[in-house]
Formats: sequence, structure tokens, C-alpha cells
Amino acid sequence: MAYIADLRSQVGHMPLILTSASGALVNADGAVLLQARADTGDWGFPGGYMEFGERFDNTVRREFKEDAGLAVEPVCLLKILDNDQYTYPNGDAVQPVNAFYLVRQVSDQHFSVKPSETVTTRYFTLQGRPPRFFNHQHEKMWAILNEYWTKKHNVK
Repeated sequence: MAYIADLRSQVGHMPLILTSASGALVNADGAVLLQARADTGDWGFPGGYMEFGERFDNTVRREFKEDAGLAVEPVCLLKILDNDQYTYPNGDAVQPVNAFYLVRQVSDQHFSVKPSETVTTRYFTLQGRPPRFFNHQHEKMWAILNEYWTKKHNVK
């Protein structure tokens, strides 16, 4: 976050286009892992903004470890989302360009999550969406995952 903090120190709350990556981890029961965010309390897919010089796939790995305490690998890119805007509670306005991946867990090892970013994590069935999503982009990701999973597994 040093990159974004440095940038914000120069531009204040001015709208920025920022790149990010998020992931959907679906367990053997077909439930997806979400994080309760520390900044808003809303639910969302683990993920976050790129650091300078990072690639999307490395960003989702790093962010999953920070947000959910799990080591993952991208399985496939589900979608690039680029048409949403959001203003954080502190007034920072962004248009995130987000690479949304299906990921798989690669280790049973658990890492400490950043308490400044994650309150808790929990699995939700694809039919039992959480009460509040972080923003419209996370709602779109939920729909994208549902459509992908339904087609892949012939779920009706």
C-alpha cells in the first residue's frame, strides 16, 4: 500500500484508476470463501490493489494470503472488470480495473491475516449470498462466479 499512499499524498481524494486482483476460492461443498472487510464490515472476495511492478496473478496470491491467510494459485481468469467507480469512507475515489480469478488452495498452512483489512472469513453457498457486499463490483463478481460454476457443474 506504500505506492497508493504515496500517490494519494500527491493527489488527495482525486479519482484514480487503480489495478487490482481478486479471487474466488470454492471448497469441495461448492461454497465460496469471502472476507468481512475491516474498513466497512461488508463482505467481499479476497483481493486488493497491485503494488508497483506486480502482475495480476501475483497480486491475487499476495492478497489472498493477507486477506484470508491462505496460499492460493490462480486456476483461470473469470473476468476483467473495469466499469465501476467507488468512493471509500475516507473520500478516496477510484475506478478499479480488477482481474477476477478462480483460485485453488495450494497448502494447508494458514497465515496471519491483516487485522486492518479483514475481520473474519467465512464460506457461503452460492445460493446463500451474504447480506451486504462491499460494492457493486463484488456483486458482479458473485454473479460471474455463479454463472461459471453453474455451467461448469451443470447446476440448475
